[in-house]
Amino acid sequence: MPSFLEAPVAGAYHLLTSLVSALQPLTGAYAAVIAIVLCTLLVRLCLVPLSVRAHRGMQARAAMMPQYKQLTDKHRGDPERLQRELTKLQAESGTSVFAGFLPLLAQLPFFWLMYTLFSRAMVAGESNQLISGSLFGSPLGAHWPILTGTPAYLVIALLLAVVAFFSARLQLRQLDASATPVSTLSRRVAQLLPFGTLLTVAFVPLAAGVYVLTTTTWTVVERSILQR
Repeated sequence: MPSFLEAPVAGAYHLLTSLVSALQPLTGAYAAVIAIVLCTLLVRLCLVPLSVRAHRGMQARAAMMPQYKQLTDKHRGDPERLQRELTKLQAESGTSVFAGFLPLLAQLPFFWLMYTLFSRAMVAGESNQLISGSLFGSPLGAHWPILTGTPAYLVIALLLAVVAFFSARLQLRQLDASATPVSTLSRRVAQLLPFGTLLTVAFVPLAAGVYVLTTTTWTVVERSILQR
């Protein structure tokens, strides 16, 4: 790892171990799991303004779809003119095609830290104390092949499947509420894409799986509130 990345890793490690130490008298062996959940919730709370902005941007883009279609039909034979007109329309509306990705992009550094902290035996020049934490007897630093059939993996997988189901329902509801026709392929993708989290946790430590479960649950609750 490049040396300039060691500083944030070491800082996050000392912060998380301090939180684990503070929680241990109350939560015992689950202190590290609770610390991950609390840190994830704090990160998502800080990202609420971005989520609100992303939701408003999606609503604005949905409202502009008829104008998009008109411009596409009008300038179909002139791709450069079409691109200029679409860019102008976005600028006038104050929306961006990237607004919906802002909350996800902002989480990537935290996910990377979580993966790094629970994938290394040595952190900040000392033995990694975090990987000694466990969930239902399974080490937080363990990966899916080691966890197969254990309660920890089954619980995480089951809860992620439930969250993915509700996430898919929300996406379908959003598609149905749009003013434009939705293809069968788009509906199928909306149904299946949320279940990609199950594939993600198969390649990351159990601790990162706890993070994914927490953040996806937050996302579903947050989107349910914003779509009301």
